[in-house]
Amino acid sequence: MTPATGVPPQGAVGAWGSVPEELSARVPVEQRGPGLGRDGVRLLVSRGTEVSHHGFRELPGLLRAGDLLVVNTSATLAAAVGGDVGHARVVVHFSTRGDDGRWAVELREPDGRGTTRARAGGPRGTVVRLPGGTRLVLEEPLSTRGERLWWARASGAEVPVVLREHGRPIRYSYTERDQPLSVYQTVFARPAGDGSGSAEMPSAARPFTARLVAELVSRGVLFAPVTLHTGVASAQSHEPPYPERFSVPEVSARLVNAAKGGGGRVVAVGTTAVRAVESAAGADGVVRARAGWTGLVVTPERGVRVVDGLLTGLHEPEASHLLMLEAVAGRAAIDRGYEAAVRERYLWHEFGDVHLLLP
Repeated sequence: MTPATGVPPQGAVGAWGSVPEELSARVPVEQRGPGLGRDGVRLLVSRGTEVSHHGFRELPGLLRAGDLLVVNTSATLAAAVGGDVGHARVVVHFSTRGDDGRWAVELREPDGRGTTRARAGGPRGTVVRLPGGTRLVLEEPLSTRGERLWWARASGAEVPVVLREHGRPIRYSYTERDQPLSVYQTVFARPAGDGSGSAEMPSAARPFTARLVAELVSRGVLFAPVTLHTGVASAQSHEPPYPERFSVPEVSARLVNAAKGGGGRVVAVGTTAVRAVESAAGADGVVRARAGWTGLVVTPERGVRVVDGLLTGLHEPEASHLLMLEAVAGRAAIDRGYEAAVRERYLWHEFGDVHLLLP
C-alpha cells in the first residue's frame, strides 16, 4: 500500500463560511420524535445553481427509470476499543486492515464525556494493552505526512474478535450519547469474511430503508453494489483521504457501463462510492472490475469520468470531500447549495440531512 497522491489544494471553504454548532445532528432522526424513521431526514437538491427542498422519501420522484445508484456495501465496525499505555488510559480507533494482517490505528485519549480527544502519536514500539490479554504494538507511521495513524500488529486474540467482543462505534463530541452498532449500519451493509469493514459508517446511505429501495426498484431505478472500507475521518486535521481497500465487481461494472450507454444517470451514494467507481474507470470512461487499494483523490482538476450525480451528507467547510463535490457539480453549485443549507437549518454529520447533486 502506498501513500495517497494528488493532495487536494487548500481553500475548499465556500462563501457560506462556517457551520453553526447547533446544526450538528446529535442523535439519529428516528430518535428525534415519534413516528420518524431513517428516511425522515431532509433532502436538499441541487441542479446546477438551482436549489430545492424535499424530504428523503421524495427521492423516487426525483430520479427516473434507467438511473443507477452506486451503493457501498461496507459494514461499519465497532472500531473503538479502550486500552492502556503504561498507566494511561487510551482509546484505540481501528481504521484499516492491511494485507499483512496489521491494522492502521489512531490512539486517542478519553475526554471524560464518553468521547475522545487527540493524542500525540507513537512512538515506535509503543505497547497498548487491550481487553482479553491482547497486545497491540505500534510499528511505523501510516504516512510520511504525519504520525496520527500508525501500522500496528496485534498478538493474542484476532482484531475482529476484539472488536466484536469489546468494541463500540467511533463517536465524536457533537453526538449526544453512545449508540448501538446497528444504528451505524446501512441497509446495504454486508459483513466481510476477513473482518474488514469501515471504521465509520458510509453515512450517505443511512436514510435508505428496505421499503424505499423497493419503491425505487419498482420505478426502474437500478443499484450497483461496490465496496470501499473507509478509515477514520480526517476532519480533525483536514488531511486528504488515505488509501483504502475497495472492490468493484464485474456485474456492477457492467451495470455502470450499460447505464452510461443507455442515457441513464450514474448517481453515487456517498463520497466512498465515488472513490470506488472512479478508481475502476479508465481514461476512456469505461468501468472495469477491479479490487485492491485506491489512493485516488477526486479533485476539480482531476474531474470525474463516470459519476453524473452524488447523494451525500453535508460536510465541514475544511473537508477535502468538498473538492470531490466540486468535481461532480462545480463550485457555484456547491456554494449555492451550502448557503441554502445553512440558511434553512439543515443538519450536518452522519445523523444529519442529505444533499442530492444532479446534472
